[in-house]
Amino acid sequence: MDNRVHFSSATDRWETPWLLFRQLDAQFHFTLDVCALPENAKCQRFYSPQDDGLAQRWKGVCWCNPPYGRNIGRWVEKAYESALAGDATVVCLIPARTDTSWWHRYVMAASEVWLVSGRIRFGNAKSGAPFPSAIVIFRPGQLGDIPALRGFSQN
Repeated sequence: MDNRVHFSSATDRWETPWLLFRQLDAQFHFTLDVCALPENAKCQRFYSPQDDGLAQRWKGVCWCNPPYGRNIGRWVEKAYESALAGDATVVCLIPARTDTSWWHRYVMAASEVWLVSGRIRFGNAKSGAPFPSAIVIFRPGQLGDIPALRGFSQN
């Protein structure tokens, strides 16, 4: 078995599958895709890399499938802060990286966390992603406090 894909960083952009997005959009009615490429935007209004979604104000009901690289924590933080300010409900599709500080700091304070069963097939991939995924929902007025980082660490 070829395991190279599990350790590949060939891309940090994983296009949201339309079927998954449509199911979520039927419930949330998204008004803004905060992190999209023009060719894969899921909403009529979207921020592209040229717009720098992290530098923009997020308002309304926002969809966020951020790049899954080193800066993912900044996107999750922005989702939390946008909901905390009362500006937006933000629904994020992210890898379930429960071993990271951004997960413990922001996801654990989210309104809801839905762990996805199985592996999502992103874009035109022939198989599921090499990582588990989660849908994380940040709603104004329904956030927990940012927890102190706690628990066992080997570092």
